[in-house]
Amino acid sequence: MIGTWGAKVALVAGFWSLVESFIAVSFLYLAAFMEIISAKYIVSSPGWKQCPPADKQEYAFIGRSNVGKSSLINMLTNKKGLAKISATPGKTQLINHFEVVSSDKKKWYLVDLPGYGYAKVSQKSRNNWGNMIESYIRKRENLVCLFVLIDSRHEPQKIDIEFINQLGEWQVPFVLVFTKADKNKPGATKRNVAAFVAALADNWEEYPPYFVTSALTREGRDLLLNYIRDFNAGVSKA
Repeated sequence: MIGTWGAKVALVAGFWSLVESFIAVSFLYLAAFMEIISAKYIVSSPGWKQCPPADKQEYAFIGRSNVGKSSLINMLTNKKGLAKISATPGKTQLINHFEVVSSDKKKWYLVDLPGYGYAKVSQKSRNNWGNMIESYIRKRENLVCLFVLIDSRHEPQKIDIEFINQLGEWQVPFVLVFTKADKNKPGATKRNVAAFVAALADNWEEYPPYFVTSALTREGRDLLLNYIRDFNAGVSKA
C-alpha cells in the first residue's frame, strides 16, 4: 500500500481538512476568496536545471494531453491566452513558468508542464518528456503541490492511475483536478469521479484531495485558488 506520502504530502492532507471545513461553511467566507491580481509569462525551460531561481512557492499543473490544462490555467488566472491552447495534443513540450500575484499579497509561480500519454510522437520524444517531467517533479525544491488534471468525461484511465501511483512512490504532494465538468450531465461527472477515486483504493490507504472544475462555467475556481492561498500562508510560516 502507498501509505506514506512524506512530510510534504502530510501537509497536503492537513490543508485538505481545511478545504473540507471551508466547503461546509462556504457562505461565511464569500468575501475571503483569493483573487489573481496579475499573471505573466516568464520563461519556457527544456529541463528543471534551466528553470527560474527557486525563490517563490511553485504550483505545477500536469495531465494527459487534451485534458484542458491550458483552459484551466487561463480560467484560474482570469487571463485568456496566458497559456496557449493548441488544437494539436502534445504541443506543450517545455516547462512553462508564469509569475502570479494574488490578493493575499503573495507572488508565486504557476507552472504548465508537458502532458503525458500522447502517442503520436516518437518513442524517443516520449522518453525525453518522461525524464524531464520526472526530474522536475522530484528535484524542483520549491514545488509546493502538483495539480494532476483528470478528464471527468471518462471512466478511470490506466495511464492516470499509474501516474498517480508513481507520485505516491516518489512521495510527491499532489491533488486531483477533474476537468470539463460542463461537458457531462451532473450525474455522469459524479459517477466518473467516484469511480476514479474508488480505483485508487487498490493502492492508497487514503484518498488524495480532489476538485471538480469547468473552464467554461468556472466551477471550482474559488476553491482551487483558496487551496493555493492556504498553502501560501502555511509555507510562509514554515
